[in-house]
Amino acid sequence: MRPHLALGTAIVLGCTAPAVAQSHDAHGIAKPNLVLQQVVEGLPKEDKQSVRVMTASFKPGDKTVYHTHRYPVTVYVLEGAFTLELDGKPPLTVKAGEALVEPPGVPMTGYNRTDGETRVVIFYVSAVDTPFLDPLGH
Repeated sequence: MRPHLALGTAIVLGCTAPAVAQSHDAHGIAKPNLVLQQVVEGLPKEDKQSVRVMTASFKPGDKTVYHTHRYPVTVYVLEGAFTLELDGKPPLTVKAGEALVEPPGVPMTGYNRTDGETRVVIFYVSAVDTPFLDPLGH
């Protein structure tokens, strides 16, 4: 497993076990670095859930389709900066090493407004067989 995926999985699942990408103390004990901790609403309540970890690359000017998610989505920025425009809110930009949670049921579009490539890791916990996103006409 790549270091950034292990760390992100630990954060999303709330694990306290050491991940691969961590800080080290004088005794050589690995500890996870907390990037984001946020209380969310709208997670699935079924007996089984689907956990998806995805990556995406955005060239300068690239954007997502106008869409919603049925459950919260966590985005961790590996490189560059990711700007999220949620309906009714000012744009929010997160940079490499930062993360955000996209709320369920809110129309949105994500952008790379930088001059370089933006790479992100996306974590999605949903009911089994739920689409990742629902495109909206815009």
